[in-house]
Amino acid sequence: QVQLVESGGGLVQTGGSLKLSCTTSEFTLRYLAIGWFRQAPGKEREGVSCISGSDESTDYIDSVKGRFTISRDNTKTTVYLQMNSLKPEDTAIYYCATDRFPEFCTYYSGSLYWHNLFRGQGTQVTVSS
Repeated sequence: QVQLVESGGGLVQTGGSLKLSCTTSEFTLRYLAIGWFRQAPGKEREGVSCISGSDESTDYIDSVKGRFTISRDNTKTTVYLQMNSLKPEDTAIYYCATDRFPEFCTYYSGSLYWHNLFRGQGTQVTVSS
């Protein structure tokens, strides 16, 4: 189910920054848990970060802690992923997704039925060395 839209990807040098956005016109993101995922060529998709819909708590994989920040704007219609100190290993297609269940952030990093999620087409992030 492709109903989210990601934007903000691009080509940056090592150490640079990008800010990804996730939004949708299909439903409100308010109170939804939203995850950011990435998939690099030849690698499995991985959950990068998630923001809870109930208390705005956040989660990150270890490799991006201290560099990436997930947030939701005041209107709660857009979820962002601010990526700083980017490394070549961050190169991937980045997706936002949700299953619209409030507990999504508790299992987003595990096995998911990807095609059943509300998700976007992805945005390419390329970090050059």
